[in-house]
Amino acid sequence: MLKSMTGYGRSQQTIDGRDILVEIKSVNHRYFEFNARTPRAYGYIEDKIKSLITKNVSRGKLDVNVSIYTVEGKDAQVLVNLELARGYVNALRTVKDELGLTDNLSLTSISRFTDIFNVSKTVEDEEVIWNEVKKVTEDALSKFIEMRTIEGERMLADVQSRLLTIEGLVTTIEGLSPKSVGDYKERLLTKLQEVLDGKNIDEARVLTEVALFAEKIAVDEETVRLRSHLKQFNSLILSKEPVGRKLDFLVQEVNREVNTIGSKCQDIAVTGIVVELKSEIEKIREQIQNIE
Repeated sequence: MLKSMTGYGRSQQTIDGRDILVEIKSVNHRYFEFNARTPRAYGYIEDKIKSLITKNVSRGKLDVNVSIYTVEGKDAQVLVNLELARGYVNALRTVKDELGLTDNLSLTSISRFTDIFNVSKTVEDEEVIWNEVKKVTEDALSKFIEMRTIEGERMLADVQSRLLTIEGLVTTIEGLSPKSVGDYKERLLTKLQEVLDGKNIDEARVLTEVALFAEKIAVDEETVRLRSHLKQFNSLILSKEPVGRKLDFLVQEVNREVNTIGSKCQDIAVTGIVVELKSEIEKIREQIQNIE
């Protein structure tokens, strides 16, 4: 099934105290190009994200944006310097005994000495972080692929319609070719009659000239190859594999055959059809520039 190279997918989830946002967007590109923006502390997930995406995407210029915010205090670890706290308590009790004060020491009193607390950042488990980011990335990727697929279905319908139009025009050309030869024979006989002014006309010579003309303008080989290309085109656009590059090559071959037909044709009607063919081919070419 055809997929567009243009797409967008976004997912934002809060998992185990972390707010994770993943955005994936792409535009058409001849090859696969990957760019990611992640928080500096989580740079190790870039290659993992790329590996995950390349299993599902083969062409296009992709930009991935990842944001990870930890809920305040989630990654903090508070340590207590008990020796220092004991020192404060002993010192206060000494003051109490020396000055005859009332002992009203409490936890609240000790907590005012902030230097007994040491706040440090908890070392994060990279595998845990990746599994959380992976879940969000897979959700964003699913939406991204869905958008590409929907756009691809529209493109498929348009291309199939144009291929049918091209086949119809080729059939018309095949029907006009014998008529062109007949018209040429009539013009040749008329011209000879005018020149010879009633004298006998060499029928054998006329037939030879007509045969030479018929061979010159014959487009049988071109139309046969053209139909073969169209059949292959119809087969490729229904393939489940990425076929953008193959279609790009094939549309060039189709255009080449049409150009050859145009160079051979002597009939104004065929010339007009060739112009229509080129227009349809160009529209198909524009479409497949965005096919994965």
